[in-house]
Amino acid sequence: MDNQAKCIEEINCLNQWRRYQSTLSFILYVAIKKLFPESQLRIEHSISHGFYCLLNRKLTDKDLMAIDLKMREIIRANLPIERFSLPRAKAIRLFERYHQKDKVKLLKNVNIEKINIYKFDGFFGIYPNPPFERTGMVDKFYLTNFPPGFIIVFPNWQNLDSLPPYIPQPKLARIFNEYLNWVQILGITDVADLNRAIKNGQGSDIIRVAEALHEKKIVYIADRITSDKKKVVLIAGPSSAGKTTFTKRLAVQLMVNGFRPVLISTDDYFLPHSKTPRDKFGRLDFESIQAVDISLLNKHLLAIIRGEEVRLPKFNFIKRNREKGKIVKLPKNGIVMVEGIHCLNEELTPLIPKNIKFKIYISALTQLNIDDQNRISTTDTRMMRRIVRDTHYRGYTVQGVLTQWGRVRAGEEQNIYPFQEEADEMFNSALIYESAVLKKYCVPLLKKIEKNDPFYYETKRLLDYFALFFDLNDRDVPSNSILREFIGGSSFVY
Repeated sequence: MDNQAKCIEEINCLNQWRRYQSTLSFILYVAIKKLFPESQLRIEHSISHGFYCLLNRKLTDKDLMAIDLKMREIIRANLPIERFSLPRAKAIRLFERYHQKDKVKLLKNVNIEKINIYKFDGFFGIYPNPPFERTGMVDKFYLTNFPPGFIIVFPNWQNLDSLPPYIPQPKLARIFNEYLNWVQILGITDVADLNRAIKNGQGSDIIRVAEALHEKKIVYIADRITSDKKKVVLIAGPSSAGKTTFTKRLAVQLMVNGFRPVLISTDDYFLPHSKTPRDKFGRLDFESIQAVDISLLNKHLLAIIRGEEVRLPKFNFIKRNREKGKIVKLPKNGIVMVEGIHCLNEELTPLIPKNIKFKIYISALTQLNIDDQNRISTTDTRMMRRIVRDTHYRGYTVQGVLTQWGRVRAGEEQNIYPFQEEADEMFNSALIYESAVLKKYCVPLLKKIEKNDPFYYETKRLLDYFALFFDLNDRDVPSNSILREFIGGSSFVY
């Protein structure tokens, strides 16, 4: 199997996984409606290999067991899931008749005229990632209590036949609670709310408040580092999380607190291709920690901490090799800031004492919902950021970005997510308005992919996603925004 074929297979696996999630979500919704007809299900965000879900009622262990049993009953019945299309006006009337207010609100605030609707056992839903044809195709799941809601755990995209163990993530859960507070401040919980705000001319206010919330959290983190008197700040996160801009903004706040930061990117310590490890398919594995020159990085960090002059490397992503970078020396009131996907992993900095390190995890951890049962994948948000950045600034095509994405995702799950809870602080880089801004950058690129292209159906999926959003002009996006790292116009030099 050649490289492109492997990539297409990985994308197909991801899409099967998305369909698995949609099917389970639909079954969960129907099971709850059968048991508790007046209850409203809200699927909030991903956590611990599953989705965090809320009901507008107190949930007991007995209730959760009843939901589990009802879901398994539906799955054993292997009911057909029908698909049909309606004009938007008729779809609105359908969901009004069944008192599905979230669907009505969505459809009244989008510009899509033909709506795909799914039905089984007399219940209706809208799912951007289509459910499977029958309920019996998703028999792997379990529910676990997570007050005030619960978590539905499902298989990993790389193996739909096996369930992962539930691993509590208390630090990550706190970030989601913080996000809910941000949502309340912004008054935006889903696509319909955002579109309505844009239509009413409130887009600029949404941008300003969302950016101010980011800045407030960055100030808080800088103050923690200052009070803890740390010497090395390690900033980790998955691809396109906004690590570089976050690092630069945190550096500014540390300067306000009297520090003089030295910034280092582990991307500049990539090994030459001849020494880069390969994955199980024989492809160069840039997501592996072994793709980084760990020895040189630690040698440089120790020298900088000792106050010595060091010439840093600079990785050229166009030429794909390492070049000479700037010379740095840490002043008396200096602090070293290192950013990269592996910075939470102790194997990256084994020679640096733990008591002088402060670890930060950054990712686009939360996003809008489409409606109560459809969340927007933050993985997709990062992929769209990456498409824009890499096509404009790193010499890639859309196909080139998509070719890498399956490997990027696999690398994240192996090399980044297991270390999330090692962080001293977490930062949610998602911006509630960003899809409306990214739309004008992404859509023209995606539309260039022709029907005979192997990546056409993946780009079509993304085009359908952007069709949900009204356009939002980027003129009010500040020059230091994390989004500027991807769309351009940043006041920072990368």
